Amino acid sequence: KGFLEVLDRGEAELELEPQGTLVERIRTAGAGLGGFLTQVGLETELAEGKPMIELDGQQFLVCRPIKADFALVKAWKADRAGNLIYRHAARNFNAVMATAAPIVIAEVSEIVDGYLDPDSIHTSGAFIDRLVEEKK
Repeated sequence: KGFLEVLDRGEAELELEPQGTLVERIRTAGAGLGGFLTQVGLETELAEGKPMIELDGQQFLVCRPIKADFALVKAWKADRAGNLIYRHAARNFNAVMATAAPIVIAEVSEIVDGYLDPDSIHTSGAFIDRLVEEKK
């Protein structure tokens, strides 16, 4: 109820987005791209108010990137260099989110001494600003 009241007062905006489109908007921000084109959501409420272009006789929605001020990610393991390994559903979007924010804080189940196997790393420590070890 609280969020709907904030919307009604015009103090916040709500944008509905298919999950794949949302993560692609985040990914394009992390890659430094200006956006991408999609046909997902055409001729639905999701397309209302969004820019469209025609290319080769087909309509596309223009999806702009979404960049965050900061990102909080959850990882299974990290080394002291900040390299991360994810497990289960955390593998879905954490790696993408870590590229799309200038400040990235990773909560990890375990910080290991030494280094992680490079072939197992999902996110490079180059993207991580802070590690926080989960309380046991």
